[in-house]
Amino acid sequence: MRFLKVLLWLLLGGVIAGFVIYNGEQRVSIQLWGGLVADISLPLLLILVFLAGFLPMLVAYQTLRWRMRQRFAGLERALADLRTIPATPAARFEPQAEATAAQEPHA
Repeated sequence: MRFLKVLLWLLLGGVIAGFVIYNGEQRVSIQLWGGLVADISLPLLLILVFLAGFLPMLVAYQTLRWRMRQRFAGLERALADLRTIPATPAARFEPQAEATAAQEPHA
C-alpha cells in the first residue's frame, strides 16, 4: 500500500512538473480592485488555486482524524478501567422450599 501511495505522489509531481515546463512562459492578467492588474504565471496561478481549495479540506480531514483518535483513546481508557474492576460472582440460587426446611428444627 505504501508503494502505491509513493507511486501516486510521484505521478502527480511528474504531471505538475510537465505542466510547468510546457506552460511556464504563459502569463495571465488578473483584474484586481481599483483598476489594478496582476500579471502572473499560469502554472503558479493554477497551483495556488488548487492549494486554496485543497488545504481547507486537508485541515478539516486532519481535524476529524484527531477528534476520532481522541474519542477512541477515551473509549479505550474507559474499557481498560472496566476490565480492572473485578466481576462480582453471581448469587447462588437456592429454592425456597429447601431453605425453609433447612432452617426448621425437626421434632
